Amino acid sequence: MDRREFLKQLAAFSAVAGAGRMVMPQELWAMSPQEKPQAVLAKAQGTNYAQITGEAIQALGGMKKFVNPGEVVVVKPNMAWDRAPELAANAHPDVVRQVVELCLQAGAKKVKVLDHTCHDARKAYKNSGIQDAVQGLKDPRAVVEFVDPRGFVEMKVAGAKALRKWYFYKEILEADRFINIPIAKQHAESRLTMCLKNMMGAIGGWRGRIHVGLHQNIADMNLILRPDLHVLDATRILVANGPSGGSMKDVRVKNLVFAGPDPVALDAYGTTLFELKPDDIGYIAKAFDAGRGEMDLQKIKVLSG
Repeated sequence: MDRREFLKQLAAFSAVAGAGRMVMPQELWAMSPQEKPQAVLAKAQGTNYAQITGEAIQALGGMKKFVNPGEVVVVKPNMAWDRAPELAANAHPDVVRQVVELCLQAGAKKVKVLDHTCHDARKAYKNSGIQDAVQGLKDPRAVVEFVDPRGFVEMKVAGAKALRKWYFYKEILEADRFINIPIAKQHAESRLTMCLKNMMGAIGGWRGRIHVGLHQNIADMNLILRPDLHVLDATRILVANGPSGGSMKDVRVKNLVFAGPDPVALDAYGTTLFELKPDDIGYIAKAFDAGRGEMDLQKIKVLSG
């Protein structure tokens, strides 16, 4: 079930009890193994990061497979940190710009680029290089927005094992399409951060509470947050002192971009960049158990971009 169909059924089945309070029925994501398509991801390698981003997406069928003319798209890169692009704390600006440009070429009415940052948003947006990259397109349909703290709505998460109710960003929930652009890097608490954990930038509330039982909470928040497309930036990865980094000695250049609709599959494959296995990362296993994707590397089809 893709995100649009999921949201249609959510609207039909959800009980609304005040602004943004929706009860999500378990049956919306309970699919039998026979109903689930094979997990697919695309992989592209090269030193031109815009080009390999486009190649990975094209291998999946192109952006028009994910974005239709006239739609509003939210693009959520990891741009949470006041760090320069080469320090590998944020998604690379060339990757983000290419995704936005492809959305515009597909006919998007509006493309909003945003993240709920950890460092000061004005500094993080600017020094990550992402703000300038998107604005450099000089297309009024592409905008970089700061997250409005009043824009989070409390939602019940049916099927959650720990995060049964939390605050999610309304603009993301209401967008026609949602695209996630994490960077692959080491993380002091979750061990790694990639697609599933990048959803931390789509929630509000007290982050300290989320870090208590972090792996289950990540799996639970991904029951609601369902991007249509994930573009995993591994052009350079942070192998130590994540998630914020700060030293070039912790960066490894990989010149890789991965893309696909299955965040569990992408994260599972991403563990191999760090010489780990999918079940080494708790939230990957828990998201797999919750039905959010495939973690068995033998069952994931890898396309070359």
